[in-house]
Amino acid sequence: MAEAKTKYDRQLRIWGEQGQAALEKASICLLNCGPTGSETLKNLVLGGIGSITVIDGNKVEVADLGNNFMVDESSVGQSKAKSVCAFLQELNDAVKAKFIEEYPEALIETNPSFFSQFTLVVATQLVEDSIVKLDKICREANVMLIFARSYGLTGFVRISVKEHTVIESKPDHFLDDLRLNNPWPELRSFAETIDLNVPDPVVHKHIPYVVILVKMADEWAKTHCGSLPSTREEKKEFKEQIRDRMRAIDEDNYREAMEASFKVFASRGISSNLQRILNDSCVDVDSNSHDFWVMVAALKEFIADAGEVPLEGSIPDMTSSTELYVNLQKIYQAKADADCFVIEQHVRKILKKIGRDSDSITRTMIRTFCKNARKLTVCRYRPLEDEFNNPVQPELQKYLTDEDYGIAVGFYILLRAVDRFAANYNSFPGQFDGEMDEDISRLKTTAVGLLSDLGCNGSTLTEDLVNEMCRYGAAELHAVAAFIGGIASQEVIKLITRQFVPMSGTFIFNGIDHKSQLLSL
Repeated sequence: MAEAKTKYDRQLRIWGEQGQAALEKASICLLNCGPTGSETLKNLVLGGIGSITVIDGNKVEVADLGNNFMVDESSVGQSKAKSVCAFLQELNDAVKAKFIEEYPEALIETNPSFFSQFTLVVATQLVEDSIVKLDKICREANVMLIFARSYGLTGFVRISVKEHTVIESKPDHFLDDLRLNNPWPELRSFAETIDLNVPDPVVHKHIPYVVILVKMADEWAKTHCGSLPSTREEKKEFKEQIRDRMRAIDEDNYREAMEASFKVFASRGISSNLQRILNDSCVDVDSNSHDFWVMVAALKEFIADAGEVPLEGSIPDMTSSTELYVNLQKIYQAKADADCFVIEQHVRKILKKIGRDSDSITRTMIRTFCKNARKLTVCRYRPLEDEFNNPVQPELQKYLTDEDYGIAVGFYILLRAVDRFAANYNSFPGQFDGEMDEDISRLKTTAVGLLSDLGCNGSTLTEDLVNEMCRYGAAELHAVAAFIGGIASQEVIKLITRQFVPMSGTFIFNGIDHKSQLLSL
């Protein structure tokens, strides 16, 4: 493990040993190893994914040398899957790699059970018909699935799983869990032992801002019928009262208290996002329930008793004497440990009630859950067939009429239209010389027909965008493929580690304007 820690040092700082362990256990299947697929897998192999299986029935052609760094001149005429697999293996010999020389479309048709052995399938450059079939297969087998495609200067990435639960969502901005608006007895008692009017200037400038705010909030409540500042004027007055306690301009602790005073005004209770999770039907757990929902059921019982989620237990850096900071840290940690113990008892009781081993969820997992209870996330994705046949009409109409989304939704429609075009004419628009004008006309007609099928009669796409799509000729440009592959591999890591929130909707890359947008359809 010491060697792995050194090898993966930087990423371990992001998703930790638990996340890395999940990656090293994961088995990934790649369908089509062109530049988009190869770039996706390259990132995962370098990250230490457990094993990869590359599926592609093509041979390496001279044209592949210009857009795929995983093949070279010696690979021409050989199996593309074999060549790419060999190059990827060289990047990280700890990854188990194998290849199957077969066309993914044939595998989808003839051997659907094949995909059930994998943790996640990355399907690249598939047409719509194969996408829909594979989506059904993976959903039935509970295998995570990511579609990725690059097409000229555009491309898309789409996740498809029934449900994905995230404990460690790690949002960029989230209010510290300090409970300044509702301190528990031990924190209040600790604050009462500290005198804000202490004569020693050194001691005065090293009182933690948490203590300052708890004491001053109590003083305010005593003179305001037990209420904390709520109006704009009251909040301003509260900050001025903190300022008045400053004795010198170098008292950073009081400046921190003024900057953090909004934490006293923060509303108590449960966020709307967490409330939706607590009200989810999956909280009624049984023996087949995922561990996440068992812990949510325990959390619901805890909140019913305590009125709040378990305390996280950590405090931010602040100006303070070492002694006061350490003591404050211990108080927060003790409260978090006590809350976690109660949650654990609820979890054990629920597990026993549903007929499972009461120790089947580890204490470490429960502790992680408690620490992140305010930030839980549940993601659910529509089946592709539903989205393709019945997109959310208000959203689609909004995108079609919104100038900011015009090109993104145009590419979304055209990426589907080119598949219809290929099914009708046995080639993609612009793929062969001398047919450009005719292909432009055909693609425009196909796109209008698709929009009509989606209930958008009268909607059209710009001539320039249709012309541009034909100009691409279904080419995979390496720069675009590398970008799409980077996005796809990032989402793979989120899904496997169950850390960070995977994107919802269809990610569309617009290489013309260098913009990326998510369409929720």
